[in-house]
Amino acid sequence: MKRKYTIYGMMMLVVLAFSSCQLGKHYARPELNLPQQLDSTEQDTLSIADRQWWELYTDTTLQALIERTLEYNKDMKIAAARVKELAAMKRIDFANLFPQVSGKLYADKEAENYGGDNYSSDRSYEAKAIVSWEVDLWGNLRWAKDKSMADFLGSIEAQRALKMSLVAEVAQAYFELVALDNELAIVRQTLNARKEGVRLAKLRFEGGLTSETSYQQAQVELARTATLVPDLERKISIKENDIAFLAGNYPQKIARSVLPEEVKLPESLPVGLPSTLLERRPDVRQAEQKLIAANASVGLAYTNMFPRLALTAHYGLESAEFSDFLKSPYHFLSGSLLTPLFAMGKNRAMLKAKKAAYEQEVYSYEKSVLTAFKDARNAIVDFSKIKEIYESRLQLEQAARSNVELAQLQYINGVIGYLDVLDAQRGYFDAQIGLSNAIRDKQITLVRLYKALGGGWQ
Repeated sequence: MKRKYTIYGMMMLVVLAFSSCQLGKHYARPELNLPQQLDSTEQDTLSIADRQWWELYTDTTLQALIERTLEYNKDMKIAAARVKELAAMKRIDFANLFPQVSGKLYADKEAENYGGDNYSSDRSYEAKAIVSWEVDLWGNLRWAKDKSMADFLGSIEAQRALKMSLVAEVAQAYFELVALDNELAIVRQTLNARKEGVRLAKLRFEGGLTSETSYQQAQVELARTATLVPDLERKISIKENDIAFLAGNYPQKIARSVLPEEVKLPESLPVGLPSTLLERRPDVRQAEQKLIAANASVGLAYTNMFPRLALTAHYGLESAEFSDFLKSPYHFLSGSLLTPLFAMGKNRAMLKAKKAAYEQEVYSYEKSVLTAFKDARNAIVDFSKIKEIYESRLQLEQAARSNVELAQLQYINGVIGYLDVLDAQRGYFDAQIGLSNAIRDKQITLVRLYKALGGGWQ
């Protein structure tokens, strides 16, 4: 008896020794050859993306919109449910590494009466516990666990990437809405000026001071300006609907502030080191988790070509008489070795397919890294130039305003014709719109830079 248990013990040690190996190539991050810096300025470990989004967007109305979006946006709800799903799937693959225990209670009665006078009854009672365990000889189950873990972590990164995108999307849409309000105000102000111009042109025409052409031209400019109002109102309504949709609401009016006369951007631009961009951008980390999962799938396909060992143990009670039930124990031990012998090359083809899928994910990951650096570099370029653009448009707006004031004075005094006044008014109107757009673009540039550097999801 002692020798028998020694043999069992040695067999278990051998099984455990085999189950400690995991055949296949473990994941290693591809060589990326990152650039030395994100821009031409001196690099440090600090980054504007380390700030919380509410520290960057100080407008309390915008903050409330973002908070509601992060709580009620339907894509965020879907992403959260996806994380829960993959967390449960991860738990299943982890549980497969361990023995599974199940129980069975069984009772039956069989009666026969051949010929009508030969009644016989047969009863049986059974209770047993069943322990089954697939021994992970080559790491097959561990590769499955690694894959489900990578899928789970990838879903978390996808949720973070979505949050980062939503913060930026709501902020940009809000600033665009405020800018549309300002543009509509400029158009209505210009429309009033056009009406006054028509009145003056009519008076001068009826007084014989100018020709009818100037009066007709004034009416044309009034009509042209009036056509801009409904188009802007349409754009404003659509932008409000877009923001309401992001926030998980039905179409409704969106509260907002007015466009500021000036937007202060940070004097310095800390963007961090290139390596930190990979750690901070959740979309890049999601791509890497997909790559890890693809590598685990290769290991899974590889180990599927080796034998699989399953152990089963039964222990229970079985008797034909219930009174003898507790006196009738039995046990049963079995082991099965399943090995692939011939499948027309299916397993090898599966391995090749998974290797090809892994190769695709390598390129996808490298593309994600390239995209991250392109986004960051473009955002840095925009940020560095937007101040110059704003200053030039501000000077243009001031010069155009002075020019239109002078033109109107000269027109009243009969020095120039009305067409010259209209040219000056058109130039001033375009300069006003350009300045309004420059203020909007300063805000949006900061939004895009913050997102490109991986900020907004903490």
